Amino acid sequence: MNIRKLTIAALCLTLGLVLPFFTGQIPQIGNALCPMHFPIILCGFLCGWRYGLIVGFITPLLRSFIWSMPYLFPNATAMAFELACYGAAAGILYVHLGRKLWQIYLALIGAMLAGRIVWGAVMFVLAKAFAVNFSWSIFITGAFVTAIPGIIAQLIILPMLVKALQRGGKI
Repeated sequence: MNIRKLTIAALCLTLGLVLPFFTGQIPQIGNALCPMHFPIILCGFLCGWRYGLIVGFITPLLRSFIWSMPYLFPNATAMAFELACYGAAAGILYVHLGRKLWQIYLALIGAMLAGRIVWGAVMFVLAKAFAVNFSWSIFITGAFVTAIPGIIAQLIILPMLVKALQRGGKI
């Protein structure tokens, strides 16, 4: 096991647990800024798809068990699959698309879309199985409209951070 990757993954897990405190534990602000998404996607870029998948799956569940935010059902449950997809997709796409800035953007956008689709699919299954209200408009609002500030922040910060780490020889 690569100690460097394990250390970075642990740091990303820690950031995923701590960053939501900066949104004041207010779900509406957290939904808009998506603070857990940043370290998970970064983990996929830096450590690869396996670490991104594991850290992404564990983070919302662990956070729910420790601080009861997000609520375990259905939020943290659906987020576990969503963030696992973000981490895995970011790692896979980064390796296969290349390391130029525009390719990093492509990998990021692909991961963001894949994760949101997985979240919608899991929420749909949970809604059907447990009679939870979930519709197409709830999916679009939750996955895209409400998250616009977080999406923009991810598109600005993450590619530049990955590129800076590349230049520094860290990845």
